[in-house]
Amino acid sequence: VYAGMIRALDRSVGRIVKALEDNGLGDNTLIVFTSDNGGAGYIGLPDINKPFRGWKLDHFEGGIHVPFMAQWPARIPQGSVVSDPVHHFDLFQTFAAAAGARVPGDRKLDGVDLLPFVRGEVDGVPHRTLFWREGYQQTVLDDGWKLIRSDQPDKPVGTGQRRWLFNLRADPTEQNNLAAQLPGKVAALEALLAAHNAGQAEPMWPSVVQTPQLIDKPGGVPYEEGDEYIYWPN
Repeated sequence: VYAGMIRALDRSVGRIVKALEDNGLGDNTLIVFTSDNGGAGYIGLPDINKPFRGWKLDHFEGGIHVPFMAQWPARIPQGSVVSDPVHHFDLFQTFAAAAGARVPGDRKLDGVDLLPFVRGEVDGVPHRTLFWREGYQQTVLDDGWKLIRSDQPDKPVGTGQRRWLFNLRADPTEQNNLAAQLPGKVAALEALLAAHNAGQAEPMWPSVVQTPQLIDKPGGVPYEEGDEYIYWPN
């Protein structure tokens, strides 16, 4: 079934692209292909997100590092690559700029226009710091350093929180948790999280179900002592 869904998606995108080209719109249409999250562990395919760890519903790279491809022959040079992290909330600003729309000035908007970065018109990176927050999980990525904090499970008992710290430039597949070795870096990233959270609204509704999810095993595979996991609140 999963393979059939991928094939159907591929054919559907192909039909859209062909229709644009048949109507003379292909060169001046911006097409973005991406995903909202990584593959889900509950479908039972152990290698679906390799080489990354994690799944949909967690903040490891397997859950949040997804394809992001754009095509606009008239405006984006073929083969352009942005190697720095971007986020889906950049799409609003990018699409607005592509359409020549005026962005509202009476509110703060997340995201940046990615077109100057794709075309090599500006120096620097789209984002130095990115944040994720989902129930018990909170994550910050700052200049290549990534901290994942989970308030559940409470292990070791009494600590109330679990932390994973990774240097993604040296360890993009998150094999080496450096949290115990670099408490100063953990504290600095925690401070960024706290400052970010201070400007966020509290959730409107409480979670009613907390589902444990193994980080390195798909759904249906039994837990073994030492396996790492998070709780996903729904």
